[in-house]
Amino acid sequence: MIMGAEGFGTKSAISRTYANMGLEEYDRGDKGHPKILSILASVLEKTVQKNEKAMKGSKERGVVTVFHGTRAPVLTVQQYIERIFKYSNCSPSCFVVAYVYLERFLNLTDCLLTSLNVHRLLITCIVLAVKFVDDDCYNDAYYAKVGGITTKELNKLEMKFLAALDFRLHVSVESFDKYCLQLEKEANVKLQIDRSIRIFAWGKGLINKDISSCSPTVGGYTCRAF
Repeated sequence: MIMGAEGFGTKSAISRTYANMGLEEYDRGDKGHPKILSILASVLEKTVQKNEKAMKGSKERGVVTVFHGTRAPVLTVQQYIERIFKYSNCSPSCFVVAYVYLERFLNLTDCLLTSLNVHRLLITCIVLAVKFVDDDCYNDAYYAKVGGITTKELNKLEMKFLAALDFRLHVSVESFDKYCLQLEKEANVKLQIDRSIRIFAWGKGLINKDISSCSPTVGGYTCRAF
């Protein structure tokens, strides 16, 4: 059993939001993943798509940082988040705190979230969130292996990230709640869009179409640029 958002006060007015996002007690024996994983992945993937679309129509390419790779990793953002959750044994609340850190980083730098940096930024802010939120955590060598990078690289990424945030990792209950509501709102928008797509597909007779041949094959994983 993994503790969830208790440290942030689940008795607050948004306790229902905590429950909906899977931020309360989570049993690893449960089927499926806490909803926060898919919500966070959806928000980040949408941001990446928006930024890369804007960059295509502009000469601006954004600031290249230590978080950038030369090519995008094979895992999608959601697959990467689920991988981290599976092997890190962290609480679901860590993903909300990680999102808070990521937002702070992006606001304090000229960095744009893209497919070339989102994975490294994710493993970095999630590892920092685990260390800040959870009582127990693994060492950086283990997290580096989970994230598909070297221990030396993870150490470097953590220091760069911390320096950008001026080592300010505290997240108040109010701030945690605000981001939970923000993420829940994003999830509701996605649910409405998905529902509309399903209705459209049903009307076109596409719901039962066999798309198994389109399923991606995920091989050995590394986040490193070759």
